[in-house]
Amino acid sequence: MTRWESYLVSAAKVINSYKGDLPLHHFLKQFFKQHPQMGSRDRRWISQLVYHYFRLGWWHTDMDISERLLLGTFLCEQQSNDLLEQLRPEWNQQIAAAPEEKLAISGAGSLAAEQLFPFTDELSQGINADAFAWSYLRQPHFFLRVRNNKQEQIVSALQKNGIPYELLENRTTLALPNGTKIEDILKDKSWYEIQDASSQQTGHLFKPAKGQSWWDCCAASGGKSILLRDQQPGVQLLVSDVRRSILENLQQRFAAAGVKNYDARVADLTNPAFPGTMGRVKFDGIILDAPCSGSGTWGRTPENLRFFKKEEINKFQDLQKRIATNVIPFVKPGGVLIYITCSVFRKENEEVADFISSNSHLVQEEGGVIPGYGNGADTMYAVRFRNKE
Repeated sequence: MTRWESYLVSAAKVINSYKGDLPLHHFLKQFFKQHPQMGSRDRRWISQLVYHYFRLGWWHTDMDISERLLLGTFLCEQQSNDLLEQLRPEWNQQIAAAPEEKLAISGAGSLAAEQLFPFTDELSQGINADAFAWSYLRQPHFFLRVRNNKQEQIVSALQKNGIPYELLENRTTLALPNGTKIEDILKDKSWYEIQDASSQQTGHLFKPAKGQSWWDCCAASGGKSILLRDQQPGVQLLVSDVRRSILENLQQRFAAAGVKNYDARVADLTNPAFPGTMGRVKFDGIILDAPCSGSGTWGRTPENLRFFKKEEINKFQDLQKRIATNVIPFVKPGGVLIYITCSVFRKENEEVADFISSNSHLVQEEGGVIPGYGNGADTMYAVRFRNKE
């Protein structure tokens, strides 16, 4: 058995034993821990094969696993591939062809959007189902947000280290190859934040003013809060999350980013009794980056195409409505609420936005879907509401 054939066998073992009960990258770590004889190159090839397999969604699931691994590699790769060169050299010669041409070359037949992404009937308005589904054949980029006007220094460091990059039109977003060990290249953490390009765009809706009070109520790792403070260092900031461990991670990230003078608290926003714990406080702005399916980020975790159940969308919508209900009373008259998800499902997006408008004095001002599938980014949804009370 050649090295390349052994990679197919190992990748098939991963796929046959993986049940979707934890993120694929965690499962792979466990698998490789059980096979310490595999070196870094072996782990990289096997991981790549497995991810290519899941990027094909529900298409040709009845195909022999080894054949589907090869087909996934052919469709997802754009540059000459050593494995294909050994096992499918005629495909490797056409590796730069368009996906439609590759389908004809491989003899695999047609590929419809719903075969890649089986939830096309749930998509938000404005999302191109075909373009979105086909984007799964490409791994999203790794993005940086430039801070403190350090564009020249960052670009110089990338060039010095031979790292290809694209500086987007806004001059503050950099797209880099996945796997770039940016911490080895940029030692000063105050120069940048790792943040998806679409996530960065949500900040266009913030528009904070000096001295205002803002609450990032589902703060998680704090990326939106750092973005807010970078826009206006003079805002008074409260961050909360239901998980104490997450807030501890947030505080470490804030320290590295130089974010100081803020309040933090553990808060279960789904608890009906929560509003009574907040007193009479009101905020000029609230960022509700709601827990969601994460479907707009599945290009990074394509295993979800196989293991996500459609009925979970309703569960997320119910969660989002309960959180919104508990948060809305704390928006000042004239204040704003920024509702954000990294979902592509209308039940988590437009339907929750309509629920907010119908059950409060909040009126939608601007926002909507942020399509990332055209530039290798996540797809998100963000809407700005104004309290007209």
